[in-house]
Amino acid sequence: MAKITSIYSVHPSVAFVTNWRESLKEQSGRSLGAWLTLVKTSGPPGEKERIAWLKQEHRLGTNSAVWIAQRASGKDADMDSPEAYLKAAEKYVNSMFRGPYSPLRPLYDELLRVGLSLGEDVKACPCKTMVPLYRNHVFAQIKPATRTRVDLGFALGARKREGRLIETGGYEKKDRITHRIGIESLDQIDAEVKRWLQVAYDEDAE
Repeated sequence: MAKITSIYSVHPSVAFVTNWRESLKEQSGRSLGAWLTLVKTSGPPGEKERIAWLKQEHRLGTNSAVWIAQRASGKDADMDSPEAYLKAAEKYVNSMFRGPYSPLRPLYDELLRVGLSLGEDVKACPCKTMVPLYRNHVFAQIKPATRTRVDLGFALGARKREGRLIETGGYEKKDRITHRIGIESLDQIDAEVKRWLQVAYDEDAE
């Protein structure tokens, strides 16, 4: 298979799912393909019911039951290989910034450029509703918030509100993203925004 060239990096979850899939037969007695066949031929019709059936009747753990049921419903195969994920990553971003959200795309592109310029170890790994930026952990994320605003989130711990920096309540909930700045125009991607991105990146060093 030809190597896919992308501005994005493979999401860390892909390696976890790959390891799960490769060890599934040894751990459970069936390969993923065999589980999918069993679910489709002998399991209940609904995804929730299939999860419960896999856990109760076949003693699978929650992650295995959920992932098998999702794949039996045609979902989440995007996480099954690096190649599949990178193809999906472009689609995730295009979907986030289409239609009424398309005017936000230049803001996203510039924020992504600034984030990736912080260091060669920065990785952008799109999800369906946001684009996290990783160093050792997620240190920032880009997310369309409204039709006129992109939120740039930061992992900044217990800091208080300062300037345009707003607390999200994430620190109290033990979320990675604890603060955000709303951005509605390119000129708002200014020195303040870049400084907080740099701080969040620096604080995620080993």
